[in-house]
Amino acid sequence: MAPTIIASCKQTRFHILDQASKEVDVEGITIAVTSPPTHAESATTDAKSKRRAKAEAKELISDAHLQLKAGVHYGLIGRNGTGKSTLLRAIADKLVPGIPHATRIAILQQTEGGSDDGIQEAEADKRLEQPVLDFVLAGDEYKNEVVKKMSILSKSFESDDPLQPVKAIRAIRHSEAEEELFLAQKMANLRSGARGLQARKELRTAEERLKASAELLNQTKESIEADTIQKDTQIAMEVLHELQSKIEAMMLIDTEQQARQILQGLGFQEAILGKPVSQLSGGWRMRCMLASVLIQSPDIMILDEPTNYLDLLGIIWLENYLQGLRESSQTILMVSHDRDFVNAVCEEIIILRDQKLTYFRGNLSAYERDVEEQKLRWGRMKEAQDRQIAHMEATIRENIKLGKKTGDDNKLRQAKSRQKKVDDRMGIEVSAKGGRFKRSRDLAGYQFAARAAIEVPVDERKPSISLPSATELRFPGPLISMEGVLFRYSKQQAPILDGIELGIHMGDRVGIMGLNGCGKSTLVRLLTGSAIPAHGKISRHPRLKLGYYAQHSIEELREQGRSKLDMTALTLMTAEVNGALNEGELRGLLSALGLQGKVVSDVPVCRLSGGQLVRLALARVVWTRPQLLILDEVTTHLDFDTVTALSGALSNFDGAILLVSHDRYMVRLVIENKRDLEERRDEELEENKASDTLSSQRRVVHVLKSGKLKEQAEGVEQYERSLAKRVRNMLPTTG
Repeated sequence: MAPTIIASCKQTRFHILDQASKEVDVEGITIAVTSPPTHAESATTDAKSKRRAKAEAKELISDAHLQLKAGVHYGLIGRNGTGKSTLLRAIADKLVPGIPHATRIAILQQTEGGSDDGIQEAEADKRLEQPVLDFVLAGDEYKNEVVKKMSILSKSFESDDPLQPVKAIRAIRHSEAEEELFLAQKMANLRSGARGLQARKELRTAEERLKASAELLNQTKESIEADTIQKDTQIAMEVLHELQSKIEAMMLIDTEQQARQILQGLGFQEAILGKPVSQLSGGWRMRCMLASVLIQSPDIMILDEPTNYLDLLGIIWLENYLQGLRESSQTILMVSHDRDFVNAVCEEIIILRDQKLTYFRGNLSAYERDVEEQKLRWGRMKEAQDRQIAHMEATIRENIKLGKKTGDDNKLRQAKSRQKKVDDRMGIEVSAKGGRFKRSRDLAGYQFAARAAIEVPVDERKPSISLPSATELRFPGPLISMEGVLFRYSKQQAPILDGIELGIHMGDRVGIMGLNGCGKSTLVRLLTGSAIPAHGKISRHPRLKLGYYAQHSIEELREQGRSKLDMTALTLMTAEVNGALNEGELRGLLSALGLQGKVVSDVPVCRLSGGQLVRLALARVVWTRPQLLILDEVTTHLDFDTVTALSGALSNFDGAILLVSHDRYMVRLVIENKRDLEERRDEELEENKASDTLSSQRRVVHVLKSGKLKEQAEGVEQYERSLAKRVRNMLPTTG
């Protein structure tokens, strides 16, 4: 069972809950989650157990202000585990009071959540049996609901039975009455006082309306009068015309053609569109879900890690597609670990930190620059004022000492006056508008006279990752080399890899990029020895220790965790090293990768977050101190700060690195050593410079295309430009 989300906020009379809106403005929002109940607890449904579960709920967001403006694209950032995905889920499910039920919200979510409703699970399984194209088209629930109602009414008029239109319109009205009752119950639970009394009156009215609708729906043929039949038939005709008008407006855009263009942009070939979704891998299913969200025209679109499982062509295509939606005034809220993607798409940043939400107008890079400027500005102001205060306090002490010694009251009065200035007039020297602070103006009407103290913005405690040094080689030589390597799955098929030439020495940094299906995984399998080439030669250093992080490492750990529910990171690593390291050494290794304390020994692997599982998977790779690290999509499930910490650790690694990734930011940092603001101010920069002085270090970015490795003289930027040209002809018409 999935955790339960509890959301509350300050209710105001300005919340209009019956009209759709592309804006959200909710103050005092608090979101908490309760742990899934045990089997014994789930069997108990008494009020006492429910109150206890609510009291034990973990608060993720407290008294925050949620504000989304119409048509703005927001990027939500924050550490892993701070509640980003929970907030997105609460908004999408309209658990947050103040979000109108009529607001159409579409969500792509990455977290796996169990459903308590067996019917919903059955419907989901049924949807997966649909072909890919039908699955995507079925994602527009609003349009599908209109089509469904229109189909019911159209078929009723085709019947020879004059009562069929009457039954059809009554069935539709009954469904609407059930929806109205649900909303009335929600309002009655949320409101109190005079508005609560009115909400309860509306609830009774909705109950009576549903009861009357049920009686009409079950009315026998003989008891329906001719005038009633004529009246209901006329109503059914008017509703049908109204629905047809809505459909005609929707059909101005060729939805099927738009769906095909979206699927093509996300990497689907025409031959796959007819296959059932259930036959696709997890990554391709997520792309189908992303397409089913993009095909809609919701008021608010929520995307949780939309770039997962996309190659760089798909990421650049999605960037351009979402940028095109700005003209449609669609509000977008997204979470993504891809820094370049967030910079390209998002106009404003929402920061989730210390259970609060703060806002910044600009993209992620602008936000980081602003934070640095604010730290520098306030830091200088505080340093200057501290020097001034120290000087004044020294003068005060001297005046008091001299005044008492000589009996000079003027010196004592002067000391008292200066002490009052230190107490009341030191603090922020600028007003809220940025001008010079003036107490009579900026503190007018306040009960206190002192200025607010200068507070220098403090960074969150950064995640820490460090890798053990590589085992020393006793004699030089290439770690691994490929000469004229050719690989094909059968003689009848074209080669996947053809004429591959690649050499990696100690300290080298090699990046491999390419589209999904181009053969990157096959190349890695050849390097790791799990596949054998048809032609060519692969040579390895006789003392080579190779560490391989596979892109499916997290899924494998989750499977192991589900099969052994009591297995922890410590017990897993103990079995992995088979006595080569003792418990203290294992704890030290895991701690260096960011897994410490009870997380290592008490928390089961099945309950670790995605970021924690990445750290555990890395521990399984590096404990042997390999000279060559092969990392395949290692940034998935990591937040910005953890990606930066991992990049710093890889930059300091004294062995060689082969990085397979679609993350441009990671490739630039680790392979090309191009550092931005975040890294320039990092305290570890000196260590990074030291590691860059390795005489044998070589940095190169390759693109794998048509079975060939092609070196990019200009690195990632060259590859981006080539893909951007392809994307221009792939974008669908948005509206």
